[in-house]
Order: sequence, then C-alpha cells, then structure tokens
Amino acid sequence: MATEAHLTREAHHRVWDAEISPALSVESGTTIEVETQDASGGQLSRESQSEALRTLDFAGVNPVTGPIFVEGAEAGDALRVTIIDIAVGAWGWTANIPGFGLLADQFPDPHLVRSYRAGSFIVMDNGVRLPTLPFVGTIGVAPAEPGPHSIIPPRRVGGNMDTRFVAPGSRLYLPVEVAGALLSLGDCHASQGDGEVCGTAVEVGATVTLRVDVVKDRRLKFPFLETHPVSDRRGPFLVSMGVGPDLLTAARDATAGMIEEIGRRTRLSPVDAYLLCSVAGDLRIQEVVDTPNWVVGMHLETALLDF
Repeated sequence: MATEAHLTREAHHRVWDAEISPALSVESGTTIEVETQDASGGQLSRESQSEALRTLDFAGVNPVTGPIFVEGAEAGDALRVTIIDIAVGAWGWTANIPGFGLLADQFPDPHLVRSYRAGSFIVMDNGVRLPTLPFVGTIGVAPAEPGPHSIIPPRRVGGNMDTRFVAPGSRLYLPVEVAGALLSLGDCHASQGDGEVCGTAVEVGATVTLRVDVVKDRRLKFPFLETHPVSDRRGPFLVSMGVGPDLLTAARDATAGMIEEIGRRTRLSPVDAYLLCSVAGDLRIQEVVDTPNWVVGMHLETALLDF
C-alpha cells in the first residue's frame, strides 16, 4: 500500500488540546507514515545510565506526533485507524523509575536497561532475548473539553492506553469529539506485557504506517479494537497467581510471585525480573465471579527464561 502522506517526529506535542494547530490535513482513506519519538522525548540515549532517571523531566515524556486533521470527521463519528506497519528504531530502553509502577514501594531505586534490535528479536543488555512485538502505546484524538490535558492518563478518546494489540494488522476505532478528529500518536514499544507493571515497556522511536477512515455516526463511548490474529503470545506459560477481595492487591501479589519464580529459575536480579514482567508478562483477570475473592494471573512464556 503506497504512502500518501508523511509526518516527521519534529511535529510533536506533549498535551491533549483541541486548540493545537494541525500538523497535517488529509482526506478519509489516506495512508500516512508517521515518525514518533521514544517515550523519554530524547532525554535518554544509548549512553544513559540509571542515575539519569532521577532527573527525568516528566513534563517532557510521551511526546506524540500530530495532530492530523481528517477531513469530514465530526463529533459523533468514529475514526478508524488501521495499523499497517511499525518499524522500530535500532535501540530502546526499559526502566524502573522511582515512585512509578505497580510495585514502586518494593523497588525504590532507579534501574535502566537498554535493548538492541537483532533481526526479529530484541536483546536486552541483561541477557533477556524477546521476540519483537511492536505496537503504538499512545494514540488518540483531541477531547472536546477545553485543554490542555496531561498526555499521561488514558481517556475516553484514547491516548496513553498502552494496549499491546494496537499492532500491525489491527484496526482501532476512536470516538470523535471535535471537527477533524485531530489524531496524534507516539510512545511506541518493541515489546510489552499486559499491565506494563514496572511502568515502562521496551521504549523505542519508530515509524508507523497507518490508514485513517471516518466512520460516520458511529457513536462510541470508548475506543474499540479489532486485533490481528497473530498478535498474541505463543506459550506454554508460567502462571503466578494472586487471590483476594481486591483486584489491585491480587495483581501485585501475582507480579511479586512471578518475580520470585524468575529469580529461582535464572540469574536475574529482582529488579531485572520486575522489568521482564513489564515487557513480556501478561496480567489477566482469571476469575471475578466467586465472591468474595478474585483471581489475577501473571502469564510469562516459559521459553523466555531459557538463556
């Protein structure tokens, strides 16, 4: 499919705001190539060490490229975004950032691990080798509510959803609230587990090829996704579990259990095991009907620990 428009990573912004002028205007049905920055917004490099995380400016993280004005899009429509391809950069990073993540109280110190592209794999500098499963972490349209709004939390119109199925071959539908939709995207990941438990995935710069289509009068309350059939893991899996009356506590317990098991099976430190859970472990609600206790499982491909 031929690319009909191109947007460089220099055309970026760091808040959601319907008043931001479009960087590009296209017709419905256009195929666009969009360059994105990594989630640090260039604050981290191949040479960065863990201490650089202490001075990370959160006002500069998660830049998104755009906005893209799609002609004909109006409030009450949906914007269908078909992800055609994601070409990730040559290197990426994963970090434990103090005060951030599901187990922030257990891992208070900064820890940075770099990754490098090796064919169809990502090799982390702690020895972990992962299949490359790229997706767009942050993608959304402008909210109608007057801005600016933080880019960090996801919202009704999309944003920082970190849903790993927004991957090549998938189609994402976003509820349009303003004329032209004003689509922006960034925060691409080369690999991530469901939950992104440490707060970061394999964070990369990337070039995303996508197609935008206006779906008239498709009144969505929230984003809706049609996934590609090969976008999930292969297995077999190790599954640690958390059981109790609170889903968040159960998620923490399941994650802590997997960190312990990784340490038992490999030479990884607890913090590196935590990062592995974030980039490749999937948190899943396994039972939510047998009151008063629910079950959350952390799934990790067994083969990932063979190194």
